[in-house]
Amino acid sequence: MDGRTGTAPPDATMDQFTPGPRPPGPAAAPITRIIAEVANTFPGERISLGEMAEAFGERAFGLLILLLCLPSLLPGMASVFGLPMLILGVQMGLGRTRPTLPRFLADRTVKRSDLLRLANASSRGLSLVERFVRPRSGWFIEPAGERLVGWLTVLAAAMLILPGPGTNGPPAFGTIIMALGVVEQDSRVTGIGMAVTAAGCLFAAGVLVALCWFGWQAVGFIF
Repeated sequence: MDGRTGTAPPDATMDQFTPGPRPPGPAAAPITRIIAEVANTFPGERISLGEMAEAFGERAFGLLILLLCLPSLLPGMASVFGLPMLILGVQMGLGRTRPTLPRFLADRTVKRSDLLRLANASSRGLSLVERFVRPRSGWFIEPAGERLVGWLTVLAAAMLILPGPGTNGPPAFGTIIMALGVVEQDSRVTGIGMAVTAAGCLFAAGVLVALCWFGWQAVGFIF
């Protein structure tokens, strides 16, 4: 509220988020705004993924994939979040508009404080991408495009689950860009994320194939 007139400032009606207290304004980085929206919507110390799925409806797929994929950039964390991402990706790829989470996934909780710390760390790493994110219509955020996002998420999740040196980062980075584009309804950024995810998965697959080949050669040399 404006203290002099008692009326809302002109940009107050432009806030695109409705649940909970008002998150940081439009100048905030997109990931910071999205995670602040989640934290403000749920006042408790811990937030369950099931609560997020119910509260954010059609936006829940992109939101949950984004939140699950952000920790995958940290060493040793990718495989923990790979299976939940795979489940969400399959549902999205099948054309569902809202996720149906199995009990073990719906009951998983995260700390509000951890979410906010993760937002700040991620925004620093993705600042170049976030600078260009804004709502843009196009094929990549239409139903067919979002199905493709889902199947690429499945492929990326498989790369995160499979062990391999340096194979987690590229698919996870591309998936974060895709999910950010879906949440912000930015077709261009979603399309860029798809390309980065596909390239990251090809790189990861190449590394895994090379490891298998060298392993096979080593076994043949020994025996």
